[in-house]
Amino acid sequence: MSMFKPLILATAVATLAACATVPQPLQGTYTDVSSVSVQQGAAPGGEVRWGGQIIKTEPGPQETCFYILSRPLDSQARPHDESSNSATQGRFVACRAGFYDPEVFTAGRDITVTGTLHGTVSEKVGEYGYPYPRVEANVVYLWPNRVVYPYGGYYDPFWGPGWGPYWGGPWGWGGYGWGGYYPTRVIVVPRRVPPAHG
Repeated sequence: MSMFKPLILATAVATLAACATVPQPLQGTYTDVSSVSVQQGAAPGGEVRWGGQIIKTEPGPQETCFYILSRPLDSQARPHDESSNSATQGRFVACRAGFYDPEVFTAGRDITVTGTLHGTVSEKVGEYGYPYPRVEANVVYLWPNRVVYPYGGYYDPFWGPGWGPYWGGPWGWGGYGWGGYYPTRVIVVPRRVPPAHG
């Protein structure tokens, strides 16, 4: 057997692994419209996949609503963070039946949702009446925290051993009434200590 065949196979596997993959619950075809366009009356009733950073999470008697600062999604359908210098795309609210704990879905966390547009709802931002585009969500996908190495760069547990976000959708199970999956494995990244200079 030629020694080049294993090398070619390894290269092919690495290339496939390097390709960005949208998580299965977020895959599909969606309307290409921004929250700003919806505020101006575009695409009523369209199916969207939007994301951003959570502003606040408000559980109600029947559903939980997530107020989100909208950002463009990357090739994995994860919202860009503020360090990427990507412009925000306004705000929107996504609501889904069931209880989602605000202590888990905390402000600043990355979230991606899919669902159907249902017009806008006016909410106060300070003293300003802001028209939030409303999404009736069928999937709520909470991304793992981005962990920064001491020497710069990100460690993303989504692609490490024991990866897994928290998401609610038709594929999830109703743990603690949340309707989603959350990994129990914890990843510990050892911190390298720089050598002492004598």
